[in-house]
Formats: sequence, structure tokens, C-alpha cells
Amino acid sequence: MMPSLNLSDMSTKEKLQMMEALWDSLTEDSTGPPSPDWHSDVLEERQRKIEAGKGVFLSLDELKAKRPS
Repeated sequence: MMPSLNLSDMSTKEKLQMMEALWDSLTEDSTGPPSPDWHSDVLEERQRKIEAGKGVFLSLDELKAKRPS
């Protein structure tokens, strides 16, 4: 069931407080959905590249510059 919230009546501050409360609630719940198997595969491949000295690290600015327009 979707709770009824009239977001248009809430101030930005109230919306942010609601988001914080939701996030806190989600992080306290350890029964969330499990990560898909491919997440582990990607992380393991990245670790192998780092250990082989082939890991590529970008600054945030470099990453943003690579983003398609």
C-alpha cells in the first residue's frame, strides 16, 4: 500500500527530512533485496585489474568529462 503524502504541500526542508527518515529506515533494515550475482562478478574483475596493476582510476572531473552529452 502506498502511503498518501501531499508532496506539493511540503516545504523543501520537510521533504529532505522525510527523505532522511526513509533512508535511515532503509539502512536499518537488513532484510533488503540481495545484490545480483553480476555485482560480485564486476567487483571481482575490478579487484583483479587493480592487483595486476591494470586498474584505471579517474578523478570526478575526468569521469564527468567522459559522460555523453
